[in-house]
Amino acid sequence: MQERPSDGIRLRLPSLDELGDALGAAATVLRANAAAAGLDAPVPTCPGWTVRDLVAHQGMVHRWATSHLRGTPDTEPGAFEQAGLAAPDLLGWFDDGATALLQAIVVAPDDLAGRPFLRDAPPPRLFWARRQCHETTVHAVDALAARLGRAPRPDETWIRDAIAIDGIDELLTGFVPRARQGVTHAPLRLLVAPMSTTRAWLLDIGPDRPPVVERLDLEAGAEVPAHDAVLTGEPVELALRLWSRGGDPRDEVERWWTDTVSVTW
Repeated sequence: MQERPSDGIRLRLPSLDELGDALGAAATVLRANAAAAGLDAPVPTCPGWTVRDLVAHQGMVHRWATSHLRGTPDTEPGAFEQAGLAAPDLLGWFDDGATALLQAIVVAPDDLAGRPFLRDAPPPRLFWARRQCHETTVHAVDALAARLGRAPRPDETWIRDAIAIDGIDELLTGFVPRARQGVTHAPLRLLVAPMSTTRAWLLDIGPDRPPVVERLDLEAGAEVPAHDAVLTGEPVELALRLWSRGGDPRDEVERWWTDTVSVTW
């Protein structure tokens, strides 16, 4: 695992190889479940989408990310999606894009130029590998949901705890603090604490301002900061719930999260 300082807490990032392996696994799962479900099947975790929409969207994102890794960012990625929808073999088109993305990650220089679009992001090469790993993982869960006809249980997925924990970190420190995530609800300090790890996050969410997120390491005996509510669970379960892929909210805190911290794709 690679480490770098962030917000006073050392952030343990998966290596480039680990992210690439997880990205490749997610692309394989997405493709296999899309084929099994059929392109016209609805996607329960993405209301209004069919599997065709899902595959075209993810194939577009792969091609857009590849353009950044090649140093020639595409400014109109929507054209990729339209090409996918018009392709006579959509799944083959998806495979081509996933393969090109993995190759682009391998050959991209460590000092790749560019500016990641998330807060507190790692350098561009690692950022794109990380972002595409988690993007593809979540959408592979969507493809699995299309085959099952419901949101999958954590034990029905292939996701490893280390990848789930890193995905939670990217979501909470990269997506949630963005300016457009400001909310109008009453202030709340929310502790997100996966089980089976000492890593945790404290979100200070107030009216009409972006949430403030602090990384924590709750080792034995560590003081737990004051908080109003907790979201917890095993890493994969919690990651699915935070991305609204865990089925209906299980309690008032999770319902509050779904209604308040609206993270969109």
